[in-house]
Amino acid sequence: MKKISATLISLALCSSAFAAEPLKMGVVVKVGGNAWFNSMEEGIKKEAAKEGINAWQVGPIAQDPAQQVKAIEDLIVQKVDIIGVVPVDPAALEPVLKKAKDAGIKVIVHESPGQKYADWDFELVDAKSFGERHMQLMAQCMHEQGQYAIIVGSLTIPLHREWAQSAIDYQKQHYPKMQQVGDLFGTGESVDDSMRVTKEMMLKYHDFKGMMAFGSPGPVGAGRAVQERGAKDKVCVVGAYSPNQAQTLVRNGNIKGGYIWNPMVAGELFVRIGKMVAEGKPITDSTQIEGMGKMRVDSANHTLFGDSLESLDKDNMQKLIKMGL
Repeated sequence: MKKISATLISLALCSSAFAAEPLKMGVVVKVGGNAWFNSMEEGIKKEAAKEGINAWQVGPIAQDPAQQVKAIEDLIVQKVDIIGVVPVDPAALEPVLKKAKDAGIKVIVHESPGQKYADWDFELVDAKSFGERHMQLMAQCMHEQGQYAIIVGSLTIPLHREWAQSAIDYQKQHYPKMQQVGDLFGTGESVDDSMRVTKEMMLKYHDFKGMMAFGSPGPVGAGRAVQERGAKDKVCVVGAYSPNQAQTLVRNGNIKGGYIWNPMVAGELFVRIGKMVAEGKPITDSTQIEGMGKMRVDSANHTLFGDSLESLDKDNMQKLIKMGL
C-alpha cells in the first residue's frame, strides 16, 4: 500500500511539474537586424519576462517568404505553444500555418489582416486611416499639387498595399492637382533600393514633389536621396520609420514626418495576445488589452484593430528615441 501511495505521489509531482512548464512562443519577423524589429524584439523579451513565458524572436537574414516558412517549420519541430509572424507574403505562409494549426499551435500575426490559418491578427491602427493620415501630411507639404510616388516594404505585403491605396484614393478625392507617377515600388525594406528609386523619380519627372514610403528603411533611403541632391525644399518625404535611424534626416528637413505605432508595444502585444489565446481566453469588443487603445474586433476576419499612433514630427522625435525607437 505504501509502495502504491509513493508511486501515486511521484506521478502527481511529475504531472504538476509538467503543468507548470511555461508556454513557449517564437515570433518570426520579416528580417532581422533593423531598428524596427530590434525594438519589437525588446518588447517580446520584456513582456515574456513579465508574463512568465518563454518567448523569443526569429529574424531571417533576408526578407524572403521561403526563409519565414523554414523558420516556422523549425518552431513546429520545437513544439512551441504559440507562433507569431509578421508575414512577408501571407499567401505563401498558408500551408505552413495550416500545419502549425493542425499540430495544435496557436498562431498570432501582425500586419496581415484576415490572414488565413491565424487565430488573430492585431493592428495598432486601421489601415485606411493610416494611409489617409500620410497623404494629408504629404499634401500639406506639397501645397496640394505636383507629382508623387509611393514605396512599400514589398509588393507581396497586402497591408502595405492597402495603406498605399488608401492614400491614393484620398488624394484623388481631395487633391486633384496632385498626380501619382509610376506604380508602387517594393523597396521599402532596403535603404539602398529606396534611395535609388527616389533618385530615379527626381530625374525622370520634372514636377516630382513627394515620396511616401512604408517599410521603416524606405523613408531613410528616400531622405538620403533628397539630401544628396539638395532637394529638401522641393521634395517632401513622408512615411513610417524608426526615429533613431532617421533623426538626423528629420532634423535637417530631408524627411518631413510621418506616423508609426510603437514596435516595442507590438512585441509586447504578440506575447499578451498569444498567452490569452493559448490559455483559451475569449477576445470580444469588451476585452481590454493593454497597448491596443480603443479596440475594434472583427471576428469574421480574426482581426483586432487598435488606435495607437505616434507622430514622427521633430517635436515628438526625442520622446520616441528615449523610448528606444
